Amino acid sequence: MLVLKRDGRRETVKFDKITARIEKLCYGLDPHFVNPVEVAMKVINGLYDGVSTQELDNLAAEIAASMTTKHPDFAKLAARIAVSNLHKTTSKSFSNSMKRLYQYVDPKTGQNAPLISKDTWKVIKENAAELDQAIIYDRDFSYDYFGFKTLERSYLMKIDQKVVERPQHMLMRVAVGIHGNDIPAAI
Repeated sequence: MLVLKRDGRRETVKFDKITARIEKLCYGLDPHFVNPVEVAMKVINGLYDGVSTQELDNLAAEIAASMTTKHPDFAKLAARIAVSNLHKTTSKSFSNSMKRLYQYVDPKTGQNAPLISKDTWKVIKENAAELDQAIIYDRDFSYDYFGFKTLERSYLMKIDQKVVERPQHMLMRVAVGIHGNDIPAAI
């Protein structure tokens, strides 16, 4: 069975790789209840030939979320898998993500249709390095699955129905929108 990697290559599905990825995200979780091998086995059972790594991550997150009735740490694991997946598809730079939102062009009209205000973009552009440096992405991994999925569905900005910002980007975007040029207050 083959998996389609994010870079377009095809690779044989490896149980050990799936287990290692899940295991890496189990830090701080109760090992008496959260068993990465058990989750990986259920993921393998749900795979099909040609599955993308993004779909594989979504499946792993959903499986972990379904196991929350066994122990609440599974909700944390599910969120970590989902956040890790999001981090692989979004920019590491807050200012670059905001630039994409500001420079958005409506596909129907062909006109610029910024998704953030001109004032907010101006502040972000002028303070890009400081704002980028202030963000601590590890904080994205502290949500539980329900909390993260709520953010993803309703609060994280999308372009063409694809999320283009991370939770920390959204929080910084809102902080800059509220505090404007008062960067210490925004941070």
